Formats: sequence, C-alpha cells, structure tokens
Amino acid sequence: MKKLRLFFSLFLALSTVALWAVDKEQYTIIVSLDGFRWDYCDTYDTPFLNAMAAKGVKAVMMPSFPSKTFPNHYTLATGLVPDHHGIIANSFKDRATGKRYSLGNAETRSNPAYYGGDPIWLTAKRQGVTTATVYWVGSDVAIKGDHAHYWHDYQKKPLLTDVERADEVLRLLQMPELERPHFIMCYFEEPDHTGHVAGPITRACRREVEHLDSLLAYMWNRISLLPEAEKINLIVTGDHGMAWTDAERTVPVKPYIKEEWVDAIEGDLPANIYVKQPQFADSIVAALANVDHIRVWRKADIPAYLQYGSNPNVGDVLVLPDMGWLFTDRKVRRGGSHGFDHTAADMHVGFRAMGPAFKVGYEKPDKFANVCIYPLLCHLIGVTPSPCDGSLDSVADMLISGN
Repeated sequence: MKKLRLFFSLFLALSTVALWAVDKEQYTIIVSLDGFRWDYCDTYDTPFLNAMAAKGVKAVMMPSFPSKTFPNHYTLATGLVPDHHGIIANSFKDRATGKRYSLGNAETRSNPAYYGGDPIWLTAKRQGVTTATVYWVGSDVAIKGDHAHYWHDYQKKPLLTDVERADEVLRLLQMPELERPHFIMCYFEEPDHTGHVAGPITRACRREVEHLDSLLAYMWNRISLLPEAEKINLIVTGDHGMAWTDAERTVPVKPYIKEEWVDAIEGDLPANIYVKQPQFADSIVAALANVDHIRVWRKADIPAYLQYGSNPNVGDVLVLPDMGWLFTDRKVRRGGSHGFDHTAADMHVGFRAMGPAFKVGYEKPDKFANVCIYPLLCHLIGVTPSPCDGSLDSVADMLISGN
C-alpha cells in the first residue's frame, strides 16, 4: 500500500510538471494601450480585438491603486503593487531627499533609485531570454544598472509613431535567430490622451480605439507571415480605465485646508498631502471628514484593500475623491480622468490574449489583479519570477494544459 501511494504521489508530481511545461521556442508579445477601458470593445467597432477573443482569451483586469499610468505600467512589469515597487503616483515627494518625483522631471524620472522590484525584462535577461521593450514605463531607466537587450529612450525625440512602433515589433521578430528577442513589450499612449481630452464614450474616443484596433490588425497580419507565427503569443491590455469628469464635480482645497498645515499636495486623484508638522495631519483629516464626495485617511488608516500606505513616500494624509469627482482648485473642463478606487468598474481594463499557450474562445468568469501579469509572463517565457504580489494560479485557467 505504501508503494502504491508513493507511485501515485510521483505520478501526480510528474503530471503537474507536465501540465506546466513551457515551450522555450515560443515568443510572447505584450502590448499596452494606455487607458484601455474594459468595455471599449463592447462600445466600439473592434474586429481585431474581437477576433482575439474568439481565437483566444477575453478577460477583465483590475488595476492596482492608484489607477494611474506610471504606477500601473511598472506594476505590470514587476508584479508588485505601487506601494511596494516605489512608483506610488505620477508625482510624489521623496521624503529622504526632499525632491519631487514627477514624470516631467527628467532627473527624478530617470533615477533608478525610485524603481524597486525586478522588472521582467531584467528577470528574463538574467535567465538567458533575449528581451526587447518599446517605450514601456521604466524600461529606459538603468534599473540595477541594466536594460533589456533592445530598448528605446523615451527622452529621445521625436518618439516613434504608433505605426513605427508596430513596425519595430515586426523588425525585432525578423532579426537573426541568435539575436531575436523571445519577449517584447510595446506601449502606446492612446486611447488615454483622447479619453482625457474628449471623455471615454465619445466620437473622438471611438475614432482612436478603432484606429488602434486597425493598427493591431496591421501588426498581427504582418507577424502572421513570419515562419515563427504559430509560436507567438500576443497579449493586449492596458494600465487603467477612464471615467467622466467635469467642472460641476470638484471639491475645492483652499476652503478646508490652511496653508500653514501643508508642505506639499501631490495630485488631485488621489491627493497625497505632506504636512509641515505631524499634528497637522489630524487637523486636515478633521477639516475634510464630513466633506461630500471625498474620503480622507491618515496614512496609517488607509484601508487594507487599497494596499497603499506602507511606502515611506506616501503622504501623511490621503484624499480619494468619489468616482467622477476631483479634489482640486484648478479649473476643470469636461473630459475624462483616472486614479480613482481601483475596484470601481470604470477603472477596469480590457485583456485579450491568443497564441499557442492560451485556450481558444475562453472568457474568464472572474476579474483578476494586474499583479498577476508578471508571473504569467514569466511562465510564458519559461523563467522563474522574482518575489511579487501576484499569482500564476489566479490566471492559470486561461492557459492550455502543457503551456
């Protein structure tokens, strides 16, 4: 009986290994459409993305908090929530140096000290996989003193156009076999920009989303002609959704917060407030506690589900507006924004995947967290992930057994 149990134990162990065996000859491409709200494919005419769903997997992905561009793109790359990888917002105060990290400040934006975790282009490179990035957040920063094998400098202008980026993916896949990357990340700024300017459900946003769908079809049709086409996995997703905002839905700052309390306020969605003296945090929370359309917490009291507040650079007070509202004194025009509670539907992201590793015609029944993208990508390219907040188990149902 003991021998029989041992046999079955070994059989199950070997079966599990076989189930998750990885074809090292496969390629994986992940494309990010900034601001790719989960329902755009239901709202607009997107034949290519719809075909991806039919030939592969369709799902809804939940961003990490805050639902902003830099924090979430770097989360996709590391599997860590922003509070853990360090890019806690698009702008924040560095308490250790007193400097302000911001996307518009080349010095801080390019400083590797702010980028924690192990981005996948480095995870894979260390383990022998050739990698390439086309403008992915953080990929032009010398994190741990290194980059992907092939990368583009976001500070070098002019940037590649969207068509040139699609062509660059094809060029990389046409390189000689010994030089060719097996893993490529490619980033597009749209439809985020149009969503901000025009709003998420508008003719302008329709034009942009449908243009991107055509661009993806153009890229994939050319990839499909390559000898390696049947070995290529393609993922299309994004960083966050988009919600309507307008001038009628703002909560002003100055009527509630005294200047002498505040050292800095970074952002309006959410707002990280840094105080001049510790006691002023209580003053701010008391002043805002009963204001409609916002929630306010001391750093230590931020709800656990946001997974935010352990990083030293998070503000002493966090103000989070309700969906569609902003905490600001600036003039706001009608359009779109993001950064809201990441569990809200308008912030959720579309996800499509197809290729030899993915099931066909599978719609994932539950939403999954974007921290799971990193372990998924590591699995697809056959490398061991570094410690992260995500889990392959949460997305394993999308994969074909043996992949």
